[in-house]
Amino acid sequence: MTRVSFRGVRAVLFDLDGTLIDSAPDLGAAVDAMRIRRGLASLPPEHYRPYTGSGARGMLRAAFDISPEHEEYDALKTEFFAVYAGCLTQRTKAFDGVADLLASLVGQRMPWGVVTNKAERFTLPITRAMELFATASVVISGDTTAHAKPHPEPLLEAARRIGMAPGDCIYVGDDERDVLAGRAAGMRTVAAQYGYLGPGADASAWGADAEVSSPLQVLKLLDLP
Repeated sequence: MTRVSFRGVRAVLFDLDGTLIDSAPDLGAAVDAMRIRRGLASLPPEHYRPYTGSGARGMLRAAFDISPEHEEYDALKTEFFAVYAGCLTQRTKAFDGVADLLASLVGQRMPWGVVTNKAERFTLPITRAMELFATASVVISGDTTAHAKPHPEPLLEAARRIGMAPGDCIYVGDDERDVLAGRAAGMRTVAAQYGYLGPGADASAWGADAEVSSPLQVLKLLDLP
């Protein structure tokens, strides 16, 4: 954990997948089902986990070694979304410590929210199904605004909706694009090293203001009990 203190913070915004929730099992199961349909061998969940942060692109690469340039990519992506929509919350759960982290923020009357690149058609069913998100002040999906991260607009929209200046917020995420978006929005940033760091990723090189190896370490950055 990086030993810094974020004084003056009035709100905390989080990425979703790999930061608050572990959705890798459902994402992996969806794309693995596509392999099985095609007579291919099932792959273990550990194979898919490192690619989870890249969404459909990462999952299809892990399952079929295919890139967006491939002529079959769009059809596979559409199929993946349909299969995933049917198992959104079967295996997905919050990371250890997240519930206590959010309860502490609520107890300190500090607003918190979600800013994710996950499409609203998936984000809203998940956040509505998990009691964890009942206290969220804002949920911004990848298609809520005209831009997705690393563009700062989703974070700026979240700040507007909770009535905070961007400089009063910190953003916690497990991907370099989270840090880039947070910095561009004028927020201090925290790299979640426990998340879905892709192959060869080096979170220490992203330029975040702090790094944490567990959710509860965010409280220490805020000097909250």
